[in-house]
Amino acid sequence: MTIRRILATATAIATLAVASPALADAITLDGSDVGQSFTLKYNGFSDGTTVSGLTGETTLTLTSIDGTSYNFDYSVTNTTTDPVDSRISSFGFNTNPDITGATATGTYSFVDTGGNVPNGLGQIDVCFKAGGSNSCSGSGGVTDGQTASGTLSLSFGSAPSSLTLSDFFVRYQSISGAGNVTSATGSGTISSTGGSTGGTPVPEPGMLGLLGLGLAGLAFATRRRTPSLRMGAMPLPA
Repeated sequence: MTIRRILATATAIATLAVASPALADAITLDGSDVGQSFTLKYNGFSDGTTVSGLTGETTLTLTSIDGTSYNFDYSVTNTTTDPVDSRISSFGFNTNPDITGATATGTYSFVDTGGNVPNGLGQIDVCFKAGGSNSCSGSGGVTDGQTASGTLSLSFGSAPSSLTLSDFFVRYQSISGAGNVTSATGSGTISSTGGSTGGTPVPEPGMLGLLGLGLAGLAFATRRRTPSLRMGAMPLPA
């Protein structure tokens, strides 16, 4: 068996092992991405339980970079389906580097930096709300089938060479048709983008074992067939 065939076999095994990763979704943007859009789709969960039918969608378009500010157009769509009804009261994300301030126009013109998001998300760098409150929740927003739009601007202490956005969320309130659940949170997954996406693959339970077997098989075959070739250790996914 040639080294090329060994590597092909190991690659196939590794692909099988990480075929269904859970991604900590992130997107990295810089000056070359001005004009590009990316769309996220959100689930809905409360106290660790997914609420069927509770969904949303946001789209962000990088419109310009002005010195220490990144400027975006945004849209928020409530895609919740019967028998559930809801209202998306806010959306937000974390930033790297950290922001020093943010502003917004349109439906979600209230801004909270460093606010708390329920259901285990904890503190978030910035959230954009439809109404004033002391947290990443509030009044107003879009109900089932509605779309809202506006602009937002993120400011930094110095001009960053690039900007990474991650941990996207929406906040659902005024929920009905979902039993005792009246409010919930949604976690965003990037569904389409014109920018540079990132994220840390996290193999599903049991997949690390399969990946380890594949890498062990590669090492054994390499030692048997090509004793003079030394292969470096291959790191397991975090």
